[in-house]
Amino acid sequence: MNILITGGAGFIGSNLVRVHLTQNDTVYCIDNLLTGTQKNIDEYRKNKHFRFVDGDICETPLDNLPSFDVIYHLASPASPVQFKKYPLETLRVNSEGTLRLLSFFEKQRRGVFVLASTSEVYGDPLVHPQPETYFGNVNPNGIRSCYDEAKRFAESATLTYFRKYRSDVRIARFFNTYGPRMEKDDGRAVSNFIMQALTNQPLTIYGNGTQTRSFCFVTDLTEALFRLATAKNLKGEVINLGNPNELTIIDLAKMILTLTPSTSVISYHPIGQDDPKRRKPDISKAKQLLQWSPKVSLPDGLRKTIAYFKTAYL
Repeated sequence: MNILITGGAGFIGSNLVRVHLTQNDTVYCIDNLLTGTQKNIDEYRKNKHFRFVDGDICETPLDNLPSFDVIYHLASPASPVQFKKYPLETLRVNSEGTLRLLSFFEKQRRGVFVLASTSEVYGDPLVHPQPETYFGNVNPNGIRSCYDEAKRFAESATLTYFRKYRSDVRIARFFNTYGPRMEKDDGRAVSNFIMQALTNQPLTIYGNGTQTRSFCFVTDLTEALFRLATAKNLKGEVINLGNPNELTIIDLAKMILTLTPSTSVISYHPIGQDDPKRRKPDISKAKQLLQWSPKVSLPDGLRKTIAYFKTAYL
């Protein structure tokens, strides 16, 4: 198959590249390296089935590209540190970039389009766990809105193409994902805690640490993405992808301290605006339609991630 992955040099995108190269697919990666990195794709450079396009999906010419069996749209800053640093770029890639890519997809009149959306479309949820039918509780004017609302727009654009053209589009709502190729300074809880623990710095917790998250190992997520893209009869579906095992941030910090081991202490700081209090996916649809559920336990996934951080950053 011919595969296009926007944001393919990012954390999840580069792991997805490996999945398709393992299938002997030809993979085109478009990335402007705003938040992705060359090191994430270095191992693929000599693979004859890999093509890298250094460019911005909002501006890069697409007419000279072939048609694709699957287009994954992952391009976007995706962590609080990233989208707060690049708010306009976040808005553009999820609005202009999404519309531009959808237009290209519709012209080829074949294949599947998969939008990488996010659990952030649920905002600070009033429903728990969050099913795909929940509309969310999002502040449209808050500091996180450049990401939350941009992804909500991207979803609207994608399903508008489905309703108008009957395009085979599918939407994946990612919940918290971690694993090798995370950036050490992306501001996510897992990467923050691991780097702080490995360097014996205080582990920074925002708020009292009782807010919850559910963490999915990256290989579980990419397997689900592959199934979403290649399964039959999923046109127009929106599906949560994540691990439903919920734990508090303080428990995550303590687990990482145990696994490192570290002499770090825990330090508490004021919580950010609109930071969700609870986050847990309802993955009933993923189980039913994709025959998928995550396999990697949090301790096992954290061990692999810690080993990667030691090699990559220390």
